[in-house]
Parts: sequence; structure tokens; C-alpha cells
Amino acid sequence: MLCLGIESSCDESALALVENGTLLASVLASQSNVHALFGGVVPELASREHYRYLGPLFDQLMERSGCIPSDIDLVAVARGPGLLGSLLVGVGFGKALAFGLGIPFLGLNHLHAHLLAAGLERDIVYPCLGLLVSGGHTHIYRMESPSSFEQLGRTLDDAAGEAFDKIGKILGMTYPGGRLLDMLASQGHVDAALFPRPYIDNDNLDFSFSGLKTAVATYVSVQPWQSLPRPLVNAESAPQWLKDVCASFNFAVVDTLRVKVERALNRQTDIHSLVLAGGVAANTLLRREMEDLMQQRGGSLLVPSPALCTDNAAMIAYAGWLLGQHGCHHDFSMETIPRGRAIPDDMNCQSV
Repeated sequence: MLCLGIESSCDESALALVENGTLLASVLASQSNVHALFGGVVPELASREHYRYLGPLFDQLMERSGCIPSDIDLVAVARGPGLLGSLLVGVGFGKALAFGLGIPFLGLNHLHAHLLAAGLERDIVYPCLGLLVSGGHTHIYRMESPSSFEQLGRTLDDAAGEAFDKIGKILGMTYPGGRLLDMLASQGHVDAALFPRPYIDNDNLDFSFSGLKTAVATYVSVQPWQSLPRPLVNAESAPQWLKDVCASFNFAVVDTLRVKVERALNRQTDIHSLVLAGGVAANTLLRREMEDLMQQRGGSLLVPSPALCTDNAAMIAYAGWLLGQHGCHHDFSMETIPRGRAIPDDMNCQSV
């Protein structure tokens, strides 16, 4: 089975082809330069850019893969969560293509696809725990199978990735700031007492990073530094105090994630593996801490390669291929789901 995946949930336009569990080709057009002018994603601009990119990207994918449209057996597309306008462009493109080719169409949960992406490189042993850490979401799941996810914890306000980007903006970094903040943190000295571990003095698995963001902003605003370097585009021009702030903030976020994941593992005693996914999964300290946690417990950590951590179409095509083997599909009345609404389990499947 050859599955085409389409991703347009935020500001990355991407398409990919997966055949029998193997990635054949993938293409992507980033909008980061457009949105960097505004310090964050502008939804209307994002949807317009998707509309402009998807057609040429499809032609490029066909040329790169050596395939023709009639070779495609299934069209899978991210239906949500995400920016409604952006999602509608991708879903509309996918529906039209599937209708024109006379093949099945499938809408996927973008968050679940992030976690399943690890299966492109290593076998996922179920049941397992899934930690999704991205710009819009910080969730913990119990994963029973490629089609069965139980949400154990979620972000109540700012997600971890959103906190990284907002703190990066406060500290004068160009958007998106997460990668540069991670680089600066690796060169800084951690003061573990400088910033709080947010929302851990409870017994649940939910997250809240808005208070941590406020704590960092307040700390920076009252320090006697004359000014922050703006715009900061590389680590070489950053002063040591800025690197130390980044290191302490990074530690506070990662330590919070570790506390919640360890709490979840203590409750899910039949689970011995952790899947880490999402854009923040590329964070150096987070990867190291999760690897250390699983080694201490005699378990294993699965993390996709960095290219599969950020929004991409390979994860959509792979998840579509997994479910397509069981005949899963939607009709063309399938609804697109923006961020903030639950995605219904409304696939039509022969068996899962």
C-alpha cells in the first residue's frame, strides 16, 4: 500500500509517501521566515502560504519519488488539532485528490501521528507511554496500539514549546527561539533554585507552564543589565548571564516533565518503554533526562530523529499506512478539528 500524507496543521506545508512502512520521499516548505517578522505564527498568513505551496509540493514529491498520482492507494491528512484555516487547506487538498483518483481518504489526529513517527525507525512495543512535547501541546498518553490512545495528562495553558518560544522572544531571540535557547542552555550554568517547577505539587499528570514563563519574564525585567542583545541570532554573541538564564529555565521545564513522566510510569506498571515526540523532543537535555529515567527503570526510550520531531508529513503518511492496512477511512463529510476541540473517533475500519 502506498499512502500519501499531507501536513498543514500550523506553519509547515509538507507531503510524503510511505509504502509498506518505508518512507519513499518527503517534501516540506517552511514558513518560519514569514512569521519571524511578527514574532509568532499569523494564522491568516499561514493558511495563504499552505494554499500557495501544496500544489507545487505535490508535483515535486511525484518527481522525487518516481511515482505518479495513480500509484497512490490512500490519502491521509492531518485533520487536527491545529489552526483551522491551515487545516482546511490541507484537508481540502487531500479530499479533492482522493476524490479525483477514486481512492480512500483518511483524516488523522496530528498528535497521535507525532508519537507513531518513532515506528518509522524502530519497532514500537505496545503498550507504551507517549510523551508529546510541542509548541501547542504537552500531553502524556497510554498507547495500546496505533489506533488506541488514552490521554493521561495534558497542558492546561501554555505548552512547553510555547513557553520556550515566548521566553526566547523575551530574551531577544529570533522566532522560533527553542533551538537557539537549547544551544545557549548547553553553554550555561544551571541554578536549580532560580525558577520553579510548575504544577508538580499535586497528584495528577497535567501540565501548566504559564507561571514559569511569568517567573522568567519577571526575573529578567528586574535585573540590572542595561539591555538584551536584539535580535539574537547565534550563540556567539550571547553574554554568559543570558546562557545561565537559558540553562536554568531549560532545566526547570525538563525537570517538570521528568517528574510527571515518572509519576505516570509508577502508575502504569505494565509499561516498560517511552515514546518521546514533538518539536521539543529535539531538546538535548530532555532527550538525555528521559534516556536516564528509562535506563534507571530498566526500560527503553524511543525518540524519532530530529527531522521527524517537528511537524512533517512522513508521520502522517506512516500513521495513515498503519491504519489503512485495516481498511480505515473517512467519507468526504469528515470534519476538520481546530485546536481546543476533541477529535472524535469516527473512522470507518474493517478491523483494528
